[in-house]
Amino acid sequence: MPETGGVREVKSAGRTVELLEVLAARGDRPARLRELADELGVPRSSMYALLQTLTDRGWVRTDATGSLYGIGIRALLTGTSYLDTDARVRAVKPYLDQASTALGETVHLGRFDRGDIVYLATRESHEYLRTLSRVGRRLPAHVSALGKALLAERDPGGLPAGELERFTTNTLPDRTALDADLALVRERGYAVDREEGVTGIVGFGFALRYDTPAVDAVSCSVPVARLSDEHERRIVATMREVRAEIEAAAHALPGAPDWI
Repeated sequence: MPETGGVREVKSAGRTVELLEVLAARGDRPARLRELADELGVPRSSMYALLQTLTDRGWVRTDATGSLYGIGIRALLTGTSYLDTDARVRAVKPYLDQASTALGETVHLGRFDRGDIVYLATRESHEYLRTLSRVGRRLPAHVSALGKALLAERDPGGLPAGELERFTTNTLPDRTALDADLALVRERGYAVDREEGVTGIVGFGFALRYDTPAVDAVSCSVPVARLSDEHERRIVATMREVRAEIEAAAHALPGAPDWI
């Protein structure tokens, strides 16, 4: 049985968390009892009892027939609480407004989590209404400027090996290509995603170095049709200034817990 900090994992608690993560990852694709039992490798009777308990408490929802299951509203309330109580998220939000207003583009705050990027805040451009990265969305780090900015801060030995999951024809194909790209990120001080995660969108990502290694980053996303050389230079200059202001503000936060 896995151990955490020298304490043996509580099997029922671990199974509950795994179930919620599976349902959350499915998005708008509800699951049947059989699918969940097979994926988690547990008897259907045990899975049914767990689903009923979580449904009664609002963590899981079911349809009128009781045969389909999805993530429940309590997960949303808990996620909102995470954002509301995170001092760094609160500190960064005004600077996202500042950057979006100055550039007329969409800007994001993301956090590194087990090889992925989770979007914590987004300010959409008024020039184009196309929600690409909603709050709470999770993406593999190698397909976004946010993620590559943070991967570049880490020991290369911890990066994924072999072929990488493809999102577009421009997605980096393998570890060799990713290593080469991360070397460029370290050299210039920011990451660029040229239609690697979403076709038609270029992103510029900047790690926030108030942690070592950095776990948060900000980015600016721009439609290819709106991106000129001059606009790219302006984006990079503005986001560098915003990064410096965010880092200074975050370091000055009074009494913020040092979360791990």
